[in-house]
Amino acid sequence: MRSAQDLGVSHGWRLRRGVLEDGRQVFAKVGDASPVFASEAAGLRWLGEAMDVPEVVEVAEDRLVLSWVDTEPPTPAAAERFGRALARMHRAGSPAFGAPWPGFIADLPMDNSAADDWPAFYATRRVLPFVRRARLPAEDVRRVERAVERFPDVAGPPEPPARIHGDLWSGNVLWSGGTGVLVDPAAHGGHRETDLAMLALFGVPHEERVLAAYQEESPLADGWRERVPLHQLHPLLVHVVLFGGSYRESLMRAVDRVLAL
Repeated sequence: MRSAQDLGVSHGWRLRRGVLEDGRQVFAKVGDASPVFASEAAGLRWLGEAMDVPEVVEVAEDRLVLSWVDTEPPTPAAAERFGRALARMHRAGSPAFGAPWPGFIADLPMDNSAADDWPAFYATRRVLPFVRRARLPAEDVRRVERAVERFPDVAGPPEPPARIHGDLWSGNVLWSGGTGVLVDPAAHGGHRETDLAMLALFGVPHEERVLAAYQEESPLADGWRERVPLHQLHPLLVHVVLFGGSYRESLMRAVDRVLAL
């Protein structure tokens, strides 16, 4: 790099903004050797076949370098364009639930081995492994397991695997060029409602405009709003693992809502 600016640390990775010798501005994530960098690069390239994402400039065992994204304030029109683009990305699909690369969310590994059935995939690859990591009280574990048993009955009508971001909280949507640009994916073939539930978990600018445009482009199945807590179980478990018990109450509220479906 011709120059570099330190942007701080996230999940143990050093973040930098740099300028290459050819004048291109880039974003770099640097750390110890890890398969997480190759996984993120694979996910970005896959999502980028159908959606705006940064270009992967370089990926190595200890770093990921992406094209820099200049951001701007989100507008209602940008939210609508993003909603339609997200629906098209989901519709681009996946051969199966899962992905042919190792999965990570933040720095936590996820099982991306393929499955044909979403409730089973979500239970065995996403929810139950994180229950074991979360160190929840025994009664909480039993309640989560009861909710998992209900997945086949409450998941809604079967849908083909969607091409999803997998960690689509608002911080992973950069507003640029009049739309949303996706970063930091945990990309895999999944259920499209998962991305929308993640957007709802912490809120996204002009959320109702995003959802309305999405629905115009690709209508959601009846009952999708009631299923939001189902799709939030995994990200809430991830937050319990990463940040501790402060997220336990939110997780257990979502569990109770799934049990009530």
